[in-house]
Amino acid sequence: MTIIETTKVTSKGQVTIPGPVRRILHLKGGSSVAFTVTQHGIVLVPCEITARSPYSPKEWRKIEKLASEEGKRFSNPEDAKKYLAGL
Repeated sequence: MTIIETTKVTSKGQVTIPGPVRRILHLKGGSSVAFTVTQHGIVLVPCEITARSPYSPKEWRKIEKLASEEGKRFSNPEDAKKYLAGL
């Protein structure tokens, strides 16, 4: 089956997947898709993301920094908050 649909890329690099394509692939709002770039073009396939990190990359860097350091003691909560804010 070959279906040709066109769409425009927005200034943010986004595209709307045309309705006929969404229906064929059973895509709904919130569905995940994977892109594969080949020598012939782009292949888009539905996919399941089974695990999402609860932390952003920036938060993971802070966590890794904390985990790699020797423990610190603070005499009051304000000093501890200042330390954590500086990570």
